[in-house]
Amino acid sequence: MSSSVQDRRLRRSRLLFLLPAGCFLAVLGVYPLVQLFRMAFSKVTAGTLNKTWVFAGLSNFQSGFATDVTQQALLRTLFFVVIVTALGMLLGLAAAIALRTRGQWSAILLAVMVFVWALPPVVNGSVWKFLLGDHGLVNAVVLGLHLSPTPLPFLYDQYWALASVAFVNSFAVIPFNALVFRAALMNIPPDVFEAAQLDGASRWQEVRYIMTPMVRPTSLVLLVLTLVYGFRSFDFIYVMTYGGPGTATNTLPFLGYLQAFVRYDYGKGASTSVLTIIGVIVLAVVYARSIRREETE
Repeated sequence: MSSSVQDRRLRRSRLLFLLPAGCFLAVLGVYPLVQLFRMAFSKVTAGTLNKTWVFAGLSNFQSGFATDVTQQALLRTLFFVVIVTALGMLLGLAAAIALRTRGQWSAILLAVMVFVWALPPVVNGSVWKFLLGDHGLVNAVVLGLHLSPTPLPFLYDQYWALASVAFVNSFAVIPFNALVFRAALMNIPPDVFEAAQLDGASRWQEVRYIMTPMVRPTSLVLLVLTLVYGFRSFDFIYVMTYGGPGTATNTLPFLGYLQAFVRYDYGKGASTSVLTIIGVIVLAVVYARSIRREETE
C-alpha cells in the first residue's frame, strides 16, 4: 500500500474522530453565536422575543454609543483588563519563582493556591465582599493601624469599587498563572543555575537573565488567556457590586446582561455583547497563532 493512500486513510480517521466534537461545538457554540449576531442587528424585546425579529441594522449599536453608555463601559472594561492582566502576570510569575523549590512548604502553598483557584467565583466573590466591607477584616486592619480615620469605601466609591473588583479578579487568576509559570521554571535544567552561581550571578540576575527569557513562550500564551479572562469577567462584579455604585463597575459583559435580562432590551444587550465577543475573538486568534509559533519553534 502506497504512503499516499495511508496518509488519506489517516486523515479520514482523524476527521471521523473529530466529527463528534465538531458537531458538539456547532450546536452549543457556533449556533448561539449566530443567533446573538442576528439579535444584535434586530429589534428584539420581551414582546417580540418569540416572534419574527425585525431587522434594525446598526440602530442598537448607534443608540448605545449615542447615550455615551457604551463608551464608558468600554473604558471601564479596558481599565479592568489592564489591572487584571498586570497583577495576574506579575504576581503569578513572582509566586512561581518563590515556589520553584521542592519541599513541604512549597507543596502546602501550592495546594492552597489550587484551592483558591478552584473556588467558584460566587463563593470567592462573597468572601471578598465581606472582607472589603466597612466592618470587614481589611478595614479593621486599616483602622487598627491608623492608616485612615474612617473605613475605606472599597465597594461604595466609584473609583475604589472598580479597582477593588479588578484586584479580586486578578487575585483569582494569580494561582493559575503561578502554576503554569512554575511548570515552565521546573523545566529549566539545574546545570544552568549551577553555572550561573559559579559565575557569581545574584538572585536578581538569575531571574532577569535565566528565568524570564526561558518562560517567554509560556508568558505569551498566559498573557492572551489572562486578557480573555479579564474581558469576560462577570461573576465577581455581579456578586460584589452588581455594577454599582451607580454604573461605576458596569463593564461590557455586565452592561449587556443589564440591558438584556433586566431591561429586557435583548437587541441592545446583544449588540453590547457582540463588542465583547469581537475582542475575545481577536485575542483567540492571537492565542492560536502563539500556540502555532511555539509548536513550530
